Amino acid sequence: MAEITSKELAVAVCKALADKRGKDIVALYVREKTDLCDYFIIASGSNAPQIRAMGERVEELIEREYGLQPSRTEGVRDGRWAVVDYGDVIVHIFNDETRLFYHLERLWTDGENLRKFNEETGDF
Repeated sequence: MAEITSKELAVAVCKALADKRGKDIVALYVREKTDLCDYFIIASGSNAPQIRAMGERVEELIEREYGLQPSRTEGVRDGRWAVVDYGDVIVHIFNDETRLFYHLERLWTDGENLRKFNEETGDF
């Protein structure tokens, strides 16, 4: 398999989330802010089954297309806040209430590093 950049992985994750009708999908480029990763991908789901389906779709698509498995997943079965960690890209899938409470965009954005995913162009 060819090497994939963190941006390519982030875009692929966004597409997988959109496949399951994820809402408000954004990419936060955080490389200059933390050593944790290059991107946080944040999306919302309407309910626990949708959040679970979104997390499972991300794992399925990224493994099939790129042969990558997450180093860690948490909360996918619970359905309130799921985390799928690919090292350079960390995916956060929230229900609306939990997303509002933690508001990661507010904590990590500087006004320049937040990009909204556009389903029509398939990019952010």
